[in-house]
This record gives sequence, C-alpha cells and structure tokens, in this order.
Amino acid sequence: MQATLETRPSVRRCAVTGALGLALLGAGLPAANAANAATRRDAAPGMSRFYDQKVKWSACEGSDMPSDLQCGKVTVPLDYARPQGRTLDVALARYRATGHSRGSVLLNFGGPGGSGVSELAVGGKEFMHLTNGYDVVTFDPRGVGRSSPVSCGPATLKIMEATDGDGGMTDPEDVLKRLRDAAAECAKYSGPVLPHIGTVDAARDMEVMRRALGDDRLNYLGFSYGTRLGAVYAARFPDRVGRMVLDGVDTLTEPLTEQGLAGARGQQTALENFLDWCVEDVACPLGQDARNARDQVVRLVASLDSDPVPSAFGEPFTGQDLVGAISQALYSRELWPSLERALAQLLEDGDTRGLEGFSSGGVTFPVREPGRAPGRAPARGDKGPGLTDEEDIPTDNLPAALMAINCADDPDRPTAAQVTGSLGRLRARYEEASPVFGRYRLTQVLMCYGRPKGTDYIRDDVKDLDTAKLLLVGTRGDPATPYRWTVETADRLGPSAVVLDNRGEGHTGYASSECVHRKVDDFLLYGSLPRDGSSCGPESADTGSD
Repeated sequence: MQATLETRPSVRRCAVTGALGLALLGAGLPAANAANAATRRDAAPGMSRFYDQKVKWSACEGSDMPSDLQCGKVTVPLDYARPQGRTLDVALARYRATGHSRGSVLLNFGGPGGSGVSELAVGGKEFMHLTNGYDVVTFDPRGVGRSSPVSCGPATLKIMEATDGDGGMTDPEDVLKRLRDAAAECAKYSGPVLPHIGTVDAARDMEVMRRALGDDRLNYLGFSYGTRLGAVYAARFPDRVGRMVLDGVDTLTEPLTEQGLAGARGQQTALENFLDWCVEDVACPLGQDARNARDQVVRLVASLDSDPVPSAFGEPFTGQDLVGAISQALYSRELWPSLERALAQLLEDGDTRGLEGFSSGGVTFPVREPGRAPGRAPARGDKGPGLTDEEDIPTDNLPAALMAINCADDPDRPTAAQVTGSLGRLRARYEEASPVFGRYRLTQVLMCYGRPKGTDYIRDDVKDLDTAKLLLVGTRGDPATPYRWTVETADRLGPSAVVLDNRGEGHTGYASSECVHRKVDDFLLYGSLPRDGSSCGPESADTGSD
C-alpha cells in the first residue's frame, strides 16, 4: 500500500521502523514502459549468467553496522526484456543461522522505498529466533538505498508543496502542471533505472536472489507493501514458493483513490480507538468523554490550519502537520502513551516537539542540491556499476522511490479534465470517511498525473495461485492495511491462502503480537500452519487460541 509523504519542511520526515512499514497516501512517478513485457515468463537465453551467480558475503561496512551482520550483492538485468544488456547491483544483508541452516528466509519490511539492509541492521533482534533454522536475509530493492537509488532532486520539494493543503482543490490545473514538470525532473535525476523500477521487476530480482542463495524454494516474510511484492513473486514463480508469510496485507486491485479512502477510514478508526483509551486516563488532555475528545481533535486541526503555531524549527505547524504526526503515531499501540503526552504538550504549552518527533522518526530527507544524483547512472554496457556508497544515497531516495514504485504498479491515468471534474465529489467522500484524515489523504488522486501508465499485471493477473500454502496475517485495528484487504486478497489468491486473524491494534502483527510472532515463526521454521480463520486475541488478553 502507498505511503504518506509529509508536506511541511518542519515535519517532512518519515521512517521505516521495525515491521511497521510506512503509512498510506498515494504518490508516484514513472516507472514502467516495459512493465507489461516484464511480466512474461523468463526465457532461459541470456539469464543463465544471473541465475548461476553466488553471493560473496563479507562484513558490512559502516560504524553503525552490527559486527555479525554480513553484506553482499547480486547482479540483475536492468531490463529483463534485454538480459544481455545493462545491469545493476542489488544490495543484500544477512544474519547467519546459529546452527544448521536449511537455507534462507528473505525479508521485505514494506514501504515501498525502505532500505531492507538498514532496517535489518537496526531492527534485526525481532528476527533472531528465525536464525535457529535460517540465514535471515534482506535487500535494498532496485532504486532503493544502495541499489541504484532514484532521486527527484529539487522536484521532491516541489511535489510536496504542490499537493500541500488545499492547493489541489483551489487551483487543480496549476497543481497538475507542476506535477507534470516535476515528473520530468525525477526522470532526469534518476536516470536509466526509473523505467524499470516497480514490483514486477523487484519480484524477478527476488528469483535471482533465490538462485544465488542456493535455495530450492523461496521462504519469505513480507510486511505491508512487502505483501504485494510476495504475491507478485508467487504469481510469477508459483512452483518456487516455499514458506511464505504476508503480514499487513495490501490490496491487489483497488485504485489509488479507493486506497486513500481505506486509509482515511482505517486511521479514523485507529484514532477513535486511541481516544477511547485516552479518556480512561485522568491525565488525558482531551478530557474524559470520548465523543467530546473526537470533536476537540477536529476543532484543533481546523484551528491550526487557520492559525498555525511556530514549530521547533521556526516554521508554521499547521493542522495538516498535526494530522500527519497523529497518523504516524497510530501505527503502533505502543506509541499511544507518547501521543497522549505530545498532545498535552501542544495543548498546554504550545510545544510541537513531541508531535514533530512522530513525523521525523529520526530520519530526515532534505532535498539534494541540483546536479548531485548518485543514482543517475545505474548501468554501463553489460557491467554493473556496483553498489552506491552509503554517503552518496540521495537524501530524498525514500520518497522518490516510494512515488516511483507506487505509480509503476498503478495502471490508472485519468486526464486533467477527469481529475478536476472528480475532485469535489472525492472530497466529500474523503471527508465523510474521516473528518480528521480525509483532507490529508485526498491529494493522492493527483500524484500519478503526468507519469507513464503503470503495469496492469498486478491487478489483472495476480490471482488464483497454484502454490504451496501462504500465510496471510490481517490485523483488525490496522490503520494502513484494513483487515478486509486480507480477506479480499486471500479470496483472490485462492485456496493456497490461509488467514490468521490478529484481533489487535497497529500496522502488522509480527512486531506487536506475541501470538502472531509465535505462529509465524512456527510456520517458517517447522511448517506448522495455523488453521484458516484462526485468530490471535488482543495482546492484553492474548490466548493464542486456534
């Protein structure tokens, strides 16, 4: 599912933390003139040099890297329709199995656009139990991190400003022109990799990884967007699916406008659950009545939009900045006490620092100076360029990759007349879905404008799979990937899909529910598959019953 981009410089930050992935809001840049051609089965001629390679592992470079984390790479075709042509390198990292290894389990933490290598280095302890039987491996997908990173240069800021606030509503024609111009800048800064970025190509890269790792089948654990990636792999390589888990299941069929509505509804529900919890505490800054607390949040957002307060960075902190911060805090129930304190700081002292901390996640993305784009030349002849040095990764890589991948996967391209003609109706639907998050989500309908049409493979062909059993985990209180998507995707994938119902809060279940964590590990390590429709209770009363 798509991720949210903050629009204010003071809070234009986001992080891929733990298994949580990113939030929801459409974004997108060109990606796939050759995407449909890439969905054809791989032909043997020209692919053997990629399938026959082996990974050479060594200690990861960098002072912040764990000493027991190893790094490597695989080389993949830039364009799978022309495997004899240009190549690029994909960065890998692994923790080795502590005992006898039965092979590898490959992780994708979501996004799209997040670096798997960086995430495993920071959050690897969540997956150490899996090293009882597997090498735990992750990667930076093409266009991300050290794998030929894409960038939009100054256009990243232009895109954010163009879709900030009500700009898209008051003068949509101007916004569409600015987005079209920004797309051209993204193509200039990203270079040859941009037309070949997207989930279909990333899934084919995973098949190269599987072979290079020496595994007969792909064992896989994917979160949020990573569930889309796993489903595409399963559709392309059904006979190579091993033990596959999809946690926080993405939609395979809904257009960006409907995804935005789902996100608005999901986060409204998550907000109301938080407020129900907050008002039980005498320290709740919104009082002890849940209905009144909801009204206060709506009034606070409107008040800050009309009269912002200074942020810690000296820039205006608006109602939409507040909405963005709350949306990030709702990703995990563990953050609720911190959100309660941050709201108290704002209401009692006008202090925005606590709320800005949710938006930042500790990772900033200032815009790179024009002319500096390390990801511009991902391929030279038939020789890969090597991995990008950590210090040369464009600072806007995460939002640039997020946008590129989401639109590479989306085939809808309404005309300017269709966009402008539908905004009023869509605004009413979004505001009905959520009086708090509706406006914040609405601008996603603009984000793919001016970009090449994405692939229709995911929407049309990822269905009715003939694979080994797949474990799909859906969380009832998930603000980003609603539980109904788990059920709908399971129905679409067919009898291979087994659903585990996590009756908890937050985005994905593996990091927040001991029951989910245990059942996922038992399946990956021992092949013990929960019964379809079995559940894990809320963590406070988790029985783990089937």
